[in-house]
Amino acid sequence: MKNERLIRISTAEGMLCGNLDKDVFVFRGIPYAAPPVGEYRWRSPKPVTPWQGERDATAWGAASWQNRQYCMAVGGGDPGAFSEDCLYLNVWTPETEPAAPMPVMVWIHGGGFTIGAAGLAPYIGQPLASQGVVVVTLNYRLGHLGFFAHPSLDKEYAPGEVVNNFALLDQIAALQWVQRNISAFGGNPHNVTLFGESSGARSVLSLFSSPLSAGLFHKGIAQSPYALPDLPREKALANGEKLARHFNLSHATAEQLRALPADAFWPLESGLANGPVAIAGDRVLPVPMLKVFNNAAQHKLPLMIGSNSDEASVLSYFGVDPALIIRQLRATQRVGLRMKMIRLLYDGLYDDDRLGRQVARDMTFTAMGYIAALSQCRKGIPVWRYYFDYVSENSRDLYPDGTWHGNEIPYTLNTLDELSAQMAARPFTAGDREFAKKVSGYWLNFARHASIFSHRLEGDPDWPAWQPGADVVMRFGETGPTL
Repeated sequence: MKNERLIRISTAEGMLCGNLDKDVFVFRGIPYAAPPVGEYRWRSPKPVTPWQGERDATAWGAASWQNRQYCMAVGGGDPGAFSEDCLYLNVWTPETEPAAPMPVMVWIHGGGFTIGAAGLAPYIGQPLASQGVVVVTLNYRLGHLGFFAHPSLDKEYAPGEVVNNFALLDQIAALQWVQRNISAFGGNPHNVTLFGESSGARSVLSLFSSPLSAGLFHKGIAQSPYALPDLPREKALANGEKLARHFNLSHATAEQLRALPADAFWPLESGLANGPVAIAGDRVLPVPMLKVFNNAAQHKLPLMIGSNSDEASVLSYFGVDPALIIRQLRATQRVGLRMKMIRLLYDGLYDDDRLGRQVARDMTFTAMGYIAALSQCRKGIPVWRYYFDYVSENSRDLYPDGTWHGNEIPYTLNTLDELSAQMAARPFTAGDREFAKKVSGYWLNFARHASIFSHRLEGDPDWPAWQPGADVVMRFGETGPTL
């Protein structure tokens, strides 16, 4: 008997067989590049070898090696199977032969470039796809497999051609796959929105800054990108030699490094760990991302950018006490001028913990949004800024300082009902679901309509593009979207 839940699509690499996810078609575990294993470790992604016959696309592809417990605790759930062979993506589409090509939204997961997977519950593409867009999520190389430099690897490149940001190259390869194949899924290759959160948002801004990504996407959404500087290549080379010495390879060759087992990189002590920034100075990112935006030299594309009210919650993942920031400032400032300025800016906050959380949030996250927005305006390209301060109705006593880092994702992707009871903390309400529908509606309208000529996004209320003088920021809070 014919299985009515299966659907077949022909791509440039071969035939795929997907199935239904509620009311949309989903194709899981699609290879977008050859496995980066063996001699292909720490090299640019290679093309997929076309296959004969039909390839099953009903199961997730493996995620990059990582710390499973850490991902389960703070990264969105269990990432599933691990493998160095991890360059897979997933596609959700409501119809393969629409009357007109549909907007495409490509999601890059976060996790400090060290954890995460494209198939995690908060990133399921079905809710957005059911509203008439094609959604793509992708895995990419993490940790030292994704970002690495060593003198022995440098010898393999001609001058000026060195590559260290393999994870960014993976993301570029996925966007190239989209350009080749997304029309077969009903998507419009000329209307691709790149969006992500945390290190996924850093990836969006890095690809805004990379000469290798030009023309592969047409707008971007950066959810909670952080303003940490990229790692200079010289420092990355020193780190690579330090890592090699950890494995008793003081004079390591490229062959010896590639022979190390992939799981040897997890877990590593903090002094040897990688993330959460890219490496500046290679062919992928020749100029640091922050410098590119400071010089208004990024790609000329529309941008949405914002952050959450309690972004400092992420500091606890790294064992940092926000109150310590204030105590250190107080101890090192003889005249106390800096503390006086902080008190003026954060009037009424006297508790070191709460004050430290807000200072850390603004220094690390709010500042990145302002830098990028100002740069967009200098370039004459529209930018929309938001501030997310919504906590689910039944959990507000659990989050007295506001929305944690990453907690906006189930609203922007409208995936509240995909989360497990453990992830949800307490049951979501009809009000929460209605709020998620409103928020994700702005994301959808950005994907559908935003262009370099746009001045506002439709919604309730309409959302005008940001200007330095007006400083209009959309607040997604408990009373709904407000300006």
